[in-house]
Amino acid sequence: MIWHWTGLAVFSLTLLPAGLALVTGRIPNRLHARLAPARPRGWALLGLWATAPLNTIPRLADAPPAITLAATATAGAVAVAGCVLAVAASLRAPKATS
Repeated sequence: MIWHWTGLAVFSLTLLPAGLALVTGRIPNRLHARLAPARPRGWALLGLWATAPLNTIPRLADAPPAITLAATATAGAVAVAGCVLAVAASLRAPKATS
């Protein structure tokens, strides 16, 4: 049970603020070129963050196995969508020239 709380806290303290900052465009000017496109990357981080509460909250609430399974399956789909969005954003990013 402690690992669920720990995972939820770590994901909420790292991915949630970063994802929200990217989605709203509140990132330092020096990082704009490196993180372009920022909004899709932010949505990808929020999708990856959403897996933590979807997996943790039903377990912590002692939900029935069917609800826990449905939440876990939804979390898997959201995680895959976040990964696909992250890859798509990295492919859309301007290539760095040296």
